[in-house]
Amino acid sequence: MSGHQREPNPSAALFERERELAVVEQAVHGLCGRGPHGKDREPGRDGGLLLFSGEAGLGKTALLNEARRMAAECACCTVLFGRGSKSAEQVPFNVVRQLLQPTLAAMTPAARQEMLGGWYDIAGPALGIVPPIERQADPQGVRDGLDWVITQLAQGGRRLVVVIDDAHWCDPESLGWLTSFAVRLGELPLLLVLAYRPEELPSHTPAFRTLVEARGVRPVELRALTPEAVAGLVREALGQKADDPFCREVWAVTGGNPYDTVELIAKAQDRDMNPVEESAVLLRDLGAAARGKGLVARLEQMGPSATRFAWAAAVLGTEIDAKLVTGLAGMGPSEAAVAADRLREARILTGSSTLEFAHPLIATAVYRAIPAATRTAMHGQAAWLSADAGQGVAVSARHLLEVHPDQDPDVVSQLRAAAREHLAVGAPDAARRCLERALQEPPPEEEKATLLYELGCATLLTSPKTTVNHLRNALELPGLSEELRVDATYRLSQAYAHNNQLREAADVVADQASRTPSGPGRMRLQAAHYMWKGIQIEEEDAQGRSQRIAELACRLEGRDNAERALLVLRGFDGMIRAENALQVTEFIDRALVEGRLADGMGWTNTEWGFEIPSVVGITYAYCDRLDEAQELFDEAVRAFEISGWSGAHLAFAHDFRGLVLRRRGDLVAAEEALRKGLGLADRLGPGLPIQWDGTCMLIDTLLARGKVDEAQEVAEKNSFCPPYSPAIVLPDAACLAGRLLLARGRTKEAVAELEAAGRRLEERGRHNTLWAPWAFDLAEALAQDEPERARALSDQALQHANRFGTETAVGEALRRSAVLDAPTERLAKLARAVQHLRRAPCRYEFAAALVDHGLALRESGRHDEAAERLREGLTVAEQCGADGLVATARTALGEDAPEGAGPTG
Repeated sequence: MSGHQREPNPSAALFERERELAVVEQAVHGLCGRGPHGKDREPGRDGGLLLFSGEAGLGKTALLNEARRMAAECACCTVLFGRGSKSAEQVPFNVVRQLLQPTLAAMTPAARQEMLGGWYDIAGPALGIVPPIERQADPQGVRDGLDWVITQLAQGGRRLVVVIDDAHWCDPESLGWLTSFAVRLGELPLLLVLAYRPEELPSHTPAFRTLVEARGVRPVELRALTPEAVAGLVREALGQKADDPFCREVWAVTGGNPYDTVELIAKAQDRDMNPVEESAVLLRDLGAAARGKGLVARLEQMGPSATRFAWAAAVLGTEIDAKLVTGLAGMGPSEAAVAADRLREARILTGSSTLEFAHPLIATAVYRAIPAATRTAMHGQAAWLSADAGQGVAVSARHLLEVHPDQDPDVVSQLRAAAREHLAVGAPDAARRCLERALQEPPPEEEKATLLYELGCATLLTSPKTTVNHLRNALELPGLSEELRVDATYRLSQAYAHNNQLREAADVVADQASRTPSGPGRMRLQAAHYMWKGIQIEEEDAQGRSQRIAELACRLEGRDNAERALLVLRGFDGMIRAENALQVTEFIDRALVEGRLADGMGWTNTEWGFEIPSVVGITYAYCDRLDEAQELFDEAVRAFEISGWSGAHLAFAHDFRGLVLRRRGDLVAAEEALRKGLGLADRLGPGLPIQWDGTCMLIDTLLARGKVDEAQEVAEKNSFCPPYSPAIVLPDAACLAGRLLLARGRTKEAVAELEAAGRRLEERGRHNTLWAPWAFDLAEALAQDEPERARALSDQALQHANRFGTETAVGEALRRSAVLDAPTERLAKLARAVQHLRRAPCRYEFAAALVDHGLALRESGRHDEAAERLREGLTVAEQCGADGLVATARTALGEDAPEGAGPTG
């Protein structure tokens, strides 16, 4: 500070903010365990969300600083602070790092690793404490890792106050995490304080707008100062001699904006202005210099050195390294020091070795004042200076995004490197922006196809439609190696499948396979073709496809992963068609290596995806090989959690684990796993394939438990209605819909649904009565009105079950078909069902057979045998958590049924 320059009064921004300060005090003291008048009480979990909303200059920052000060004065509080920045909005996890790096940096490396535990390598790269590894991180996994870090800090014995200024300028990755984490605020001793400009809410994170505008959330809206408050500020700074007309003019010029008011008063002080009516006419010109064109004109009057230095600082953004500013401004140290001093004296910049603009309004005005061509050139220079200073490709890329395309291969190379780093830290959208910009450069012609391939891979998790366009374009260009062409085709088929375009997925791999020489690459594409064809509900030529894969698989020995994939798909197809289960599992066994997934076909392998291992586990689950199936899906959960894949992959893993538990008869654990899987899927948005599987499995489990009303609630909540998923789900969706209608007493609608499902499945040769028991359900619905047709349906289904041959399939088919028989035949058939199911691993079906047999014995007058069967059935049903069966058995035994339990089929 030199000359007669004066600092504005820092407390002036809090004038007329008593109400807002009271809100801050109540929130902070409530968290810290202080009651009214500062009296201590037991700390609780009185945290939550505190929002300050208002246009620029109304004093949001001053209020946040007060929140930080109050929290710092509480011995039980840790304060984390970050600030969004327009210039750093494209730098992934910029605000997250501001929040957490100071605390993490104070720890020893061992302490950091201990605190993060299994999340160290997952969240560490996003936090900037671990170098990124060469693979794509799952964004949801990274967010979960950040949740873990904040939770550990909040549960470490101290209250946590997280303060974020200018939240509207947060980078999308930080804001996305913050928004998703906000739902957990009620669980933790944590206060989240945000300030934002409502007119600048970002479009890149619509969930944040939903958060701050949600019903029940009431932001503290800052208003302009009243004339009386402005007069108080004027007289506090200029003395009581300031007359009313002068004070009123200050209010009129500034509109009561606290920032403009403080700046105008400071400028009046700088000029020793006499604060009386005669001087009021000078205020408008003086106020115009505080922002916008007036600020720019004032800056230009300070000379070219100061202007150039300010421009360089504006291009670099926030937390500005003074040495970088000097280099970017093209100055020597002495000239830069003089320029920086002048800008500090003018209250444009603050700080020394690290500089900041005194207010975001100033930074915006200076940045916009830079001529467009000059600004672009400075961004280009800033990119290379940042790289030379070791700030990393992510920082450099932020500048390169602002540079005009110029066919520069070095720019393309830098942007591709930045994209790889963004993917490695869990920021695929940032990677996409870099690669799209690299495409505009454009790249050398021989690199274009590879760049499009990389762009398609970057968007696979976030935008299947975009991925389809990029990968199709890549395949139409020369330049892809044979290996990349095969991989691009496989990923393109995955993108189609994730977008529910299964026919397109099958067609594209078939087309490219015809152009691929014999070998593993071609076989990989053939496997993908059979996979996407085989899981289509409305598949055309299903019988022909089954025959072709059967002919192909009979010659395969599982010598490489392409052969193994085809063997797995052959086994799955045989299971769905209800071929002999021993032969089905023989194909699966041949595809494994010593009973385990082969190297390169694991759950997190990106070459084959998780679909092939999933098919292995599903086939085992329906073939009574439940131990192997559960081991596989438990391994999937572990693998995805270790890798931080907590989006759709982990949701599928929990769902399939729930499928095994449902098959095993552990219905309570199955329901828990399936609800967890659906909860994970819900975070990804509506209408995804994962939600169909989770919904169907949960409805099926709830029906087995006898909870019909809960099953209907799940159906309604998850839009379980036609049109159903175009992909096979577990169990078959239309069959399940018919069973749910039957359970609700809507028999006529159930018959129509089941008949349609049966026609579709029969045409395609899909006869597995465990996966799609439509025939038994339809026979039950038709038993009274069309007994002959009902028996024919039942007998045919029993034949399919006998061909499949597992103890569960045969036993369950005997049980379901027995209802149509005469009493004597029914008893014999149910006795055989019990024998088969006693040897099976599926305990729920066993319990149902015991209860049905007991009821049939009682009807035939064999009461002692009936009681024995019913008591055994009751015991097994209770172990399964099958409340409906429990109620049926207890009623038959003359015991009280559990409250709320309904019958089950």
